[in-house]
Amino acid sequence: MRRFLFGFLILVQFSVFAQQPEKKLKVSPDVHFRMFWMNTAYPNEEYKEDYALGSSLNLGAKLYYDKNWEFRVGYRVFGNLWSSDLLAPDPISRGNNRYEVGLFDLLNEEDRFFGKLENLSVGYSTSTWGVTVGRMPIESDWINAQDGRLSPTGVEGGNVWLSTANKWKFSAWGISKMSVRGTSEWLLVGESIGVFPVGRNPDGEASQYAGKTESDWIGILEAKKAWEHIDLSVSNTIVQNISNTLWIQGNRKWTHESTGVVWLWGIQTGFQSGLGNGGNGNQLFRYKNPKDKNWVVSTRVGFNNSAWNLHLNYSKVGGKGLWLSPREWGKDAWFTFIPRERNEGFGSLDALTAFAEYSIPNSSIKPFFHFGFHWLPALDSPSENKYNMPSYRQINLGVKYSPAVISKLDFQLLLMNKEALVNQDLKPTQEYNKVRMIHINAIVNWRWN
Repeated sequence: MRRFLFGFLILVQFSVFAQQPEKKLKVSPDVHFRMFWMNTAYPNEEYKEDYALGSSLNLGAKLYYDKNWEFRVGYRVFGNLWSSDLLAPDPISRGNNRYEVGLFDLLNEEDRFFGKLENLSVGYSTSTWGVTVGRMPIESDWINAQDGRLSPTGVEGGNVWLSTANKWKFSAWGISKMSVRGTSEWLLVGESIGVFPVGRNPDGEASQYAGKTESDWIGILEAKKAWEHIDLSVSNTIVQNISNTLWIQGNRKWTHESTGVVWLWGIQTGFQSGLGNGGNGNQLFRYKNPKDKNWVVSTRVGFNNSAWNLHLNYSKVGGKGLWLSPREWGKDAWFTFIPRERNEGFGSLDALTAFAEYSIPNSSIKPFFHFGFHWLPALDSPSENKYNMPSYRQINLGVKYSPAVISKLDFQLLLMNKEALVNQDLKPTQEYNKVRMIHINAIVNWRWN
């Protein structure tokens, strides 16, 4: 792949001189600097408190040739500038750090400074179709950037898209490797599953699929169309030898002409089934039971105007087995997703969340608020509750700020609290990293592109 792309770049540069004068090569910088402070603490001071200050810098460029060709390259370096001992286990639960360690290299946790080739792609596009191959970003329903650390998740493969005269857009992805956030390497699809904590098997023992999952590729088909007041999107994600996930989403908007208020209603539905041998022929090492058949329904109501953006969301998951989507690959697609926690890995789920964001007039300051209840299966049912997670309530308070005096600079602050619902009798392993905690993020971003 690298030889092909570098060879293509040389060919394009040569063509600048060989073709007609109007065919020019345009170079645009692609630079992203991020500074990230993270801290996790517990009211029960016997649990281990952790903190980390990390930074990353992506140095790259976009090269455009003859209006149709685009070449993109970017290398990101990472640094652990200051942190607690993230490798030391918690003295009470014996659990490992979950949040701060993900800022750095989960595959080589002792490395304080490292780097990786984040982007390397070539594309050709017109007004109606395009194709890109190489290493690139992705934003699909179940594989996406999940940009909540020092770098986003990326993919290696190919993407083809087509727009029709009646405003349908179709796209297809073929993926052979993954760049998991918090790692320094590009991994095969099967290798990327198990980088994050693996939870437990249906028998209650620790899962052992990390490094033993067999899957060679991911295929995604997408179709989208926007009418005047309705948006519709459909996707189908096939993970070879593991699962197939069909996802449908529709949104309807109404505008109140006299007040400018826009009302919104959305509906999502999905169906997931196991494929092949679930990642390994040995039941002890497989990631997903191939007999699993799961469904989800999620809905949203809300409104927004010049100052406020508010919505209320509800999701219900059911079926046979566990709804699974590797946490290494992105955030949940359902409306009830709240940053800093995911709800995959359960056989059933009821979630109710609310979101409010306010744009302060004559400023670029936006305070926001998340609030949610998540009712999960019983803790003593590992076949229904993979991560041994208690039902919980989550609150996120935050603010976003983009100063007008410095272009493309933004600040984000997030304060998160999770508490177990009702008076659950929890073990240390069911509290540490999960509930009864305070988690803080402070982020600085600067982009030049």
